Amino acid sequence: MPRVRKGAAVRRAKKRELKASRGFRGARRNQWRLATEAVRRAAVFAREGRKQKKRDFRGLWILRLSAACRQRGVRYSEFINGCKKAGIAMNRKMLSEIAIADPQGFDAIMSEARAALA
Repeated sequence: MPRVRKGAAVRRAKKRELKASRGFRGARRNQWRLATEAVRRAAVFAREGRKQKKRDFRGLWILRLSAACRQRGVRYSEFINGCKKAGIAMNRKMLSEIAIADPQGFDAIMSEARAALA
């Protein structure tokens, strides 16, 4: 049985890696070994970034809610506790959007949360 060489498969793999490294600077763009390492590291950073984006947005929503609660004389933690006790099952994203777009609606939610605390 003749020996099989992987010329076409390796060439395809190299092309795939070098295409993924497009836009990188210097040798990381066109030297195969450096490009492979750079693409791998970029994939790791991209995954971390996707996780971090979720954290950052949650922090932003909490910050907005905290500011809206402070304007109404209630601490954020008390407001969230009141919402849970009142059975208001809204996430922080929706609550912060309501606080920005519909202040009267947020006042109604705030009054329900205060009533549940008292």
